[in-house]
Amino acid sequence: MRGTSPWLIALVVIFIGFAVFMTLVTYGILEKRAGQAAAQQCVLLCNAAKKAGVSMQNGPCLSDLYSPEWNIPDWVCDVAHNPRQPVDNIPQNQCKPFLEGKAHHFVEVDENCHVIRIV
Repeated sequence: MRGTSPWLIALVVIFIGFAVFMTLVTYGILEKRAGQAAAQQCVLLCNAAKKAGVSMQNGPCLSDLYSPEWNIPDWVCDVAHNPRQPVDNIPQNQCKPFLEGKAHHFVEVDENCHVIRIV
């Protein structure tokens, strides 16, 4: 670009770099908040399921079981054993939306509604 100041070009490059950096930082913060919210709601659903007498033996997918109450997009809530047991790896005992790629994150809680992991 003829006649364009090198300082102006440098400022534009710095601005674009800063915008990309802030977008990545914000996305990471939002992702962490979503995981915390999903974990809290998963624990609530787990306690409700236990109160209702739902068997936790086969690790039900609580976000499927209580789908109207589960309102965290791209996340599922699954019950698993801690330590993990073979029954936890059976696809029928896992959350369909995660297996089908409709959800990309999950919260696992144990049979006592303690968070095992947030992924």
